Amino acid sequence: MALLSAGASAPVHAQSVEELRDMSITALSDLDVSSVTKSPGALADAPGAIYVITHDDIVRSGTLTLPGILRLAPNLQVMRNTANGFVITARGQSGNPDAQNFANKLLVLIDGRSVYSPLFSGVYWDMQDVLPEDIDRIEVVSGPGATLWGANAVNGVINIITRRSGTTQGLYATGVAGNRTYDAGLRYGGRLGGDLNYRIYGKARRTLESNAGANDGTRRIQGGFRIDWSPSSSDDVMLLADVYDGVRGQRLSPDETFHGQHMVARWNRTSASGSTFQLQGYYDRNGRETEQGGGRFGIDTFDLSFEQGFALGSAHRIVWGGGARVSRYDIDGANGLDFVPDRRTIFLGNIFAQDSIVVTPSLTGIVGVKLEQDPFSGLVLLPNARLAWKPSSGSLLWASVSRAIRAPAPFDHDVSETLGGSLFLVGSQDIRSEKLIAYEAGTRLILSKQASLSVSAFYNVYDDLRSIEFAPVGILPLRWGNGIRGESHGLDAWADVRVADWWRLKPGYSLLIQKFRFEPGSSGLLGVAQVGNDPRHRATLRSSMDIGARINVDADLRYVSPLPDPYVPSYVEMGLRLGWQFIERAELSVSGFNLLHDRHRELPASQANAVARTVFVALKWHM
Repeated sequence: MALLSAGASAPVHAQSVEELRDMSITALSDLDVSSVTKSPGALADAPGAIYVITHDDIVRSGTLTLPGILRLAPNLQVMRNTANGFVITARGQSGNPDAQNFANKLLVLIDGRSVYSPLFSGVYWDMQDVLPEDIDRIEVVSGPGATLWGANAVNGVINIITRRSGTTQGLYATGVAGNRTYDAGLRYGGRLGGDLNYRIYGKARRTLESNAGANDGTRRIQGGFRIDWSPSSSDDVMLLADVYDGVRGQRLSPDETFHGQHMVARWNRTSASGSTFQLQGYYDRNGRETEQGGGRFGIDTFDLSFEQGFALGSAHRIVWGGGARVSRYDIDGANGLDFVPDRRTIFLGNIFAQDSIVVTPSLTGIVGVKLEQDPFSGLVLLPNARLAWKPSSGSLLWASVSRAIRAPAPFDHDVSETLGGSLFLVGSQDIRSEKLIAYEAGTRLILSKQASLSVSAFYNVYDDLRSIEFAPVGILPLRWGNGIRGESHGLDAWADVRVADWWRLKPGYSLLIQKFRFEPGSSGLLGVAQVGNDPRHRATLRSSMDIGARINVDADLRYVSPLPDPYVPSYVEMGLRLGWQFIERAELSVSGFNLLHDRHRELPASQANAVARTVFVALKWHM
């Protein structure tokens, strides 16, 4: 089996929606995942808090956007701020835009390409899009993954893996129309010879304003291709490329345009002995520009990495590799916000190694370390140790301790903000990495052929979190510092229950308790709430029913407790989808989201618009 850590699509036990739907709990636990250890293995054996959103989950959810799909993961916190803007975190630290602090501790990969912005370490979610029908699975890891994935994989990793083009053959068309959304997609997959498959696609979406006059609607268009070539039984080659362009409303500010293009190439080789090798490279170009002279930036990123996995004797499985990433950007500031200098070339290099050690047939230890050269904080050591005990085929107990960092970005180092003609805030040349030591433990149980359960608990210790400090002499200009520290603890839990052959339930619950404080001598400006305004409790329940062979009904209920500071009330919301396969290759569906209220608020009014009810009709046709 090829090495899958960068996002290659694993051979899944079932390819069709119907097969995935009918798989038993035991069979689903055997699905291949790679995000926890960078080696392919069964979900039931993964020693970490990993939740898999399957292809079946995605197509039955009715959701059109990646953030909407990510709501299906109970170990993610997804909050909507505009018609197409989202704040997504794992285990808190969602940031506070009023303090210019953003969600920047979650690493997101799409087919092995990191999509976080090197400018501020966060993700522009309106720039990320995939045809939902083409997603194979999404592996969501809550907890640090820095040893394998590097800086910014602090509180979690999202690994989005698309389907091989051989599983998307023929013509596929979809159209959506609703009260706030219009969407269309067209894809064609074909084969050249017996070992090369390809697909090409195009898609367009328009999202209307969430409220009258809110000016937060979006328009975007995207297209691309993917090629999968197997020149031999041991080699797999993948090449994909996408290009997109869009316009986004910004509430009270002028509209913002965004654009991008990227290409990913990957070669996997598996030898007869079971050793694996992967070589991957990608190029990414993206940018944004606010209309009417509101500033612009452009970023070019070149990334090259390799990985090798092999057995060392009967007790050791080694995975090692390294890579280099060069990001070149230029910025034209606006409205008093500039970067000094306004262009840079950033180099990020790393090398890592991990050993999975079979101590006994039921006990495995995993130790690993990454050495990373960061452009602003220098050489960083990111170790990890895990222990997995499998007392029976249906039970797993695991524990881990890890170190991770959020590396400084140009926004921390180079920003220069003026207010009323006076210098108000500057970046710090002495800014340090934000650090985490994480202690985790969990269990994964297959209770029967009809039920499984996963529970993970964590205790996180943070240091050197970013704060706002006074000038060395006087007060202004303010500058970034590292004056906040603290702890968080809690748990993530979810279950999968087959109530009957035609009915499935997936409950989930997350608890998060955070305690942050200022270091002695810190300014204390804006309070510790700048770290994040996060709910303590989140609960979800997903119900999937098959009414006969051609009708399915899916419902998602979620509860989010109040946000503490600024205060936002708790809410309960529900999504519902009714699908009808009226002929063998076509389906008509009606989907509704946020159905319990005309509008509800997920973030403070100063940062976000209220989220409105959405209803639409969708037609999918495979030809």
